[in-house]
Amino acid sequence: MKLLKTFVANLAEAVQPEVLFPKRPVIHFYPEISKCPVCGSALHVQKTEIKSMVTIDIGTFCAKQTILNCPHGHGIFKSTQLENLVPKGGTFGFDVIIEIGYSLFVHCRSNQETMAALLAKNIFISEREISYLGRKFIIYLALAHRQSRPGLREFLLRRGGYILHVDGTCEGDSPNLFCGLDGLSELVLDTVKISSEKKDKLVPFFQDIKRKYGEPKALVHDMGKGILKAVAEIFPDTPDFICHFHFLRDIGKDLLNNDYTTLLKRLRKLKVRTTLRRQAKYLEQKIDPDCHDIAEIIESLQSGKWQTSHFDNVPLITAHVLIQWIFDYSNESGGYGFPFDHPHLDFYQRIQKVHILLGQIKEINLNDSVKTSRPFIQLYKAVTIAAEDKRLNKVAKQLEVKIKVFDKLRCAMRIALPDGKNGINDNGEVSDMKTIEEKVTAFRKWVLGNKHRGKTYNTMVAQIDKYWKKLFADQISVVGPDGVVRNIQPQRTNNILERFFRDIKRQNRKKTGAASLNKVLKSILAETPLVQNLRNDEYMKILLNGRSSLAERFSQIDAGQVQQEMAKVTENNGKILPGVKKLIRDVELTLKFSGLFRIKRSKMNANCHLRS
Repeated sequence: MKLLKTFVANLAEAVQPEVLFPKRPVIHFYPEISKCPVCGSALHVQKTEIKSMVTIDIGTFCAKQTILNCPHGHGIFKSTQLENLVPKGGTFGFDVIIEIGYSLFVHCRSNQETMAALLAKNIFISEREISYLGRKFIIYLALAHRQSRPGLREFLLRRGGYILHVDGTCEGDSPNLFCGLDGLSELVLDTVKISSEKKDKLVPFFQDIKRKYGEPKALVHDMGKGILKAVAEIFPDTPDFICHFHFLRDIGKDLLNNDYTTLLKRLRKLKVRTTLRRQAKYLEQKIDPDCHDIAEIIESLQSGKWQTSHFDNVPLITAHVLIQWIFDYSNESGGYGFPFDHPHLDFYQRIQKVHILLGQIKEINLNDSVKTSRPFIQLYKAVTIAAEDKRLNKVAKQLEVKIKVFDKLRCAMRIALPDGKNGINDNGEVSDMKTIEEKVTAFRKWVLGNKHRGKTYNTMVAQIDKYWKKLFADQISVVGPDGVVRNIQPQRTNNILERFFRDIKRQNRKKTGAASLNKVLKSILAETPLVQNLRNDEYMKILLNGRSSLAERFSQIDAGQVQQEMAKVTENNGKILPGVKKLIRDVELTLKFSGLFRIKRSKMNANCHLRS
């Protein structure tokens, strides 16, 4: 087997481009025709061009192209084969552009990783060139997508239409990346970067979607005012659904946010985490990792039965375990985020439980020495500060009561259930919409059935009443490809887009190590989300339009259009003028400017004096 592996490795190395072509090969390219297609005259040689080019299959080579022309002025003729290999005016082939595009945007590799992978294929390229060709890949994909819209529209119609899910994402002062996606095929239909989700920014986007793909069967979105107004104007007669997950999230935030913020601020003021971390570090230093008692003590704590006869280290290790357990509070979250999860309250509740436990066991002497129980007493003092704080206790109790009511609504709507762990992968339990409506009706009646409850949760009830029709819409009739009419219920959530934006964030974190999307959203091309469609076989079939590969498909796109789009990108990025970047790094910039302008003023004053 080793000999076979060595033989295969040597064979692979022997056919590497650099081995096959120790000197850069010269490849001749000629037009595929020798006579003018208009007048039939023999074509004449106009000139020969020589240019260095790079493709994955060949590596670096010298392309020698003979260009012919018609003697009667009917045109210039070049090699179609070369045009299919490398974009007009470019150095790197379409296959290199696609390799870089997939590496950066599908496999989420960094520029350095992409450069290393290409180097292994004998492609020498800089990081800057990788960034440039990555943008070029997105532009080629965007242009191919635009050209494929008639095919996409026909595809959606064959499936019975499309359900438009819309949502946007932004961070800080970044632009809003707003996407429209078909909930049935999960294809990204259109994307745009806008300054905000205001009506006037969204109306053109919705008009574009309607013109390109026709009237959707339904819409699913959050409760943003701008979206609601724009949808009402452009799709007045289209069934309009509010995402149940977003609806619950907004109601929960309105209900819990004030108390939850108060709880967090109080915990920070008391410096509970700092005190516990200090205590944990102290205990870690005291515990001997080579101590043979540790395994027995931990086994005792797990089983609930003493498995050790040596109790000297029991308080030390138990106190350490309790602190680690307090800090593992995030384990109680379901991955939904606030207000479905409330980690800071979970943290405080664990402190309270540890406080109660230590109150029961801190006086128990496990051996003859009183000093042995010291870790219990020290930890008890540390948690008592928070556990017995009246303000914390009060706000925690208020939160617990409100959370029970909120959880009751979650159960009625059968989504993001209190014991669920699906996070934003949760599309809600499969349940009849009529049943959900009945459950929410019963919940509403229960809230208003008590005068005090009705007063406390009147805002929640008002929100339910306001969006009732958009929450519990009827099923939609869709004619399938087989001609059979089917009734479908649109996804009750917009989590399909939430997951999509989460993937973009995850990909960015993987590529750059940065958790924030702010810089990415500023620099990213609006059409970048279209790469998600490349995983869909039906989409690829429509996009390729009979071509055998994406490289061949890209070669059919007008190079002039690509250059225009690249120029727009450069213009919109607002690049700093040459030399300015170096200049603005000077910490003494203002002093230099001041001196410079003082000299100019002195000269002007001197000239004025001479003239007078």
